[in-house]
Amino acid sequence: MEKFIIVGGNRLTGTVTISGAKNAVLPIMAASIMAGEPCVIYDVPRLTDVRVMKNVLKSLGARVEVNGHAMVIDPRKINYTEVPEHLMRKLRASNLVMGALLGRFGRVKVAHPGGCAIGSRPMDLHFKGFQALGAKITERYGFIEVEAKELRGADIQLDFPSVGATENIMMAATLAKGTTIIRNAAKEPEIVDLQNFLNRLGARIKGAGIDVIRIEGVRKLRGTEHNLIPDRIETGTYMVAAAITNGDVVLKNVIPNHIEPVSAKLREAGVSVVEYKDGIRVKGRGRIKALDIKTLPYPGFPTDMQPQMVALMSIAEGTSIITETIFESRFKHVDELTRMGANIKVEGRVAIVKGVNRLSGAVVEASDLRAGAALVLAGLAAEDATVVENVHHLDRGYEDMEKKLNSLGARVIRVNSNRE
Repeated sequence: MEKFIIVGGNRLTGTVTISGAKNAVLPIMAASIMAGEPCVIYDVPRLTDVRVMKNVLKSLGARVEVNGHAMVIDPRKINYTEVPEHLMRKLRASNLVMGALLGRFGRVKVAHPGGCAIGSRPMDLHFKGFQALGAKITERYGFIEVEAKELRGADIQLDFPSVGATENIMMAATLAKGTTIIRNAAKEPEIVDLQNFLNRLGARIKGAGIDVIRIEGVRKLRGTEHNLIPDRIETGTYMVAAAITNGDVVLKNVIPNHIEPVSAKLREAGVSVVEYKDGIRVKGRGRIKALDIKTLPYPGFPTDMQPQMVALMSIAEGTSIITETIFESRFKHVDELTRMGANIKVEGRVAIVKGVNRLSGAVVEASDLRAGAALVLAGLAAEDATVVENVHHLDRGYEDMEKKLNSLGARVIRVNSNRE
């Protein structure tokens, strides 16, 4: 297992370029299954989640080539509709191939997906959408089988604006007969990027970014080229890195509107955030002020930024109240932060964070992707050295994290635990 050794106390300064969005590339890779010709995706981040999804596509018969940050996917020889169990368990987003395979072949079989242990993420809304389109769902022995002789458009009301369910239904409905309407759809920028990709393939979709999406089914799709949107969670993480070190950092390749909830909270905390057309400058202005934060579906405050903000609030002046409404088990970073001297109490889905003057280095363990990011941020601000174990979680969602941080003046060393 690899780990980070972080020598804290350095003020981050300089410029960092944000990578393509993890949560956009995974559904777009899945959607390429339905294309009739090769697809080229640009600005693809080098992440383990992307590598697993690439292996999922290859296991189905697709040809996938990667050249730098460009990925070419040729789905024409896909003839297999069952995803190997070991790949499904490595990546929860691999369930997104369900909508694409169902749309193209009318059938799919997968194991129950894995992913970060941050709380239950049931498939019931995905199933509800597939059934409304005319599919039959069978669950047995840990596998999910979905079959449909013919998919037909339907009016689907989601009980919760689930991102994954919205994406899966969009893909299946693209090749269904007739019109599908998804109500209470997720509004995330990644949904808009998926719509733009599918429309480039020849789909007829509109409404992504608002809560009603309308899909006119088409008979077939072509190939295309597509540039990914930048990763808004990576953006937010480096914004907090600048704030927690009282630094001065310019972030390039950013869509400021996508990260506005984080920008607003940082300004409320006393941080200078200046937006440009495709960039943001974040500059610390002394000690951070305490905040009240409640995670909500987009355009609310993102749950994927909650752990990072808990780390920031651990050294704020005053007491912060952080409420997590999306995932019930997303405070696993709290115990590790308290090892570093943070004063945090969790009551159900609420974390009460009493700011301390400083954090101290400690050996801590990342339990999931964003919890790992929070511990790295805390290490940047802590006295002495911090060791963050299980950094393979970070490699799922942050491209070259230690290199980017070191380019800003941090001291982060990646080491193999077996070769100390």
